[in-house]
Amino acid sequence: MQELKRLRKKKKISCEDMGNMIGVSKVYYWQLENDKRRLTYDMAVKIAHVFNTKPDSVFYEETKIRIIKS
Repeated sequence: MQELKRLRKKKKISCEDMGNMIGVSKVYYWQLENDKRRLTYDMAVKIAHVFNTKPDSVFYEETKIRIIKS
């Protein structure tokens, strides 16, 4: 989720604002960003929409790395 955190900080969006934009609490969003909660496809789409991109652009590389390490 490092790319997600990088993008959020680059856009100067707080965790609270991000949570509000995707319809979850600040804590829920923080948990997503810090791998404390599983990311669903629907949530990935909502997050990508905030950055005007597709989920693969934000999450693909990290997902690929996790699969290889498993």
